[in-house]
Amino acid sequence: MAERFISLRDVLTRTSLSKTHTYRLINAGKFPRPVPLGPRRVAFIEREVEDWLQSRVEARTGMDGGARG
Repeated sequence: MAERFISLRDVLTRTSLSKTHTYRLINAGKFPRPVPLGPRRVAFIEREVEDWLQSRVEARTGMDGGARG
């Protein structure tokens, strides 16, 4: 199955993070690294971004023990 690339703009929309914070997370090794497509263009692998988002949901669930009301 071929990987699908998404733009930085799409990443920012999906994550609700700022560009600056996204690149801080990348530099800290806490967010998927972009793939260079050209001298001034990068893209992200959609599956990796989706996996990162899912890990955030799972981290939240783990924080409260999964207990609901």
